[in-house]
Amino acid sequence: MDYFSDHISKLIGELSKLPGIGPKSAGRLAFHIIDMPEAEVEELSKALIDAKKNIRYCKSCYTITDDEECPICKSSKRDHSVIMVVENTRDLAAYEKTGKYNGVYHVLHGAISPMLGIGPSDIKLKELVERLKGDIKEVIVATNSSLEGETTAMYISKLIKPAGIKVSRIASGVPVGGDLECIDEVTLLRALEGRVEI
Repeated sequence: MDYFSDHISKLIGELSKLPGIGPKSAGRLAFHIIDMPEAEVEELSKALIDAKKNIRYCKSCYTITDDEECPICKSSKRDHSVIMVVENTRDLAAYEKTGKYNGVYHVLHGAISPMLGIGPSDIKLKELVERLKGDIKEVIVATNSSLEGETTAMYISKLIKPAGIKVSRIASGVPVGGDLECIDEVTLLRALEGRVEI
């Protein structure tokens, strides 16, 4: 039996499709949105639609941006000869919070996972190889410490080493099975500073 009208049930149903939002959280969010002034609800819906329409991949590093190139890739203050390879944009943001990394990034949008049918061609590896034709001194592999992340790191190492470019892996300050976006800045910084060549 439904307790709510169709409009409320539909709103709760749509919100519960978001990752990490169960039915209870979706209900709380739905009632919060209903209680918001109409102008704020319109701003929220406009922000969602604008983000969906205007956000795209950076032409260099493949993070999400609303311009042709992201601010990091555009910056002349960054060291463009060092590329940190991460699985997703949230991992990039986690490293940026440390304030200590001055290179640029490459976002793979996933990791190699034969179990899930994700191979090297399903992530942004071809684009990474293309970037290495420039003046690159080092590639830092900062994939997660999961089986998929380790598999991806080894694949990248074997792919890049023949080109004579230094390939390093972040140190194990990051717990095995941990997601970079959930780890504090100090641990991430130690992992970055203690990276080793692979």
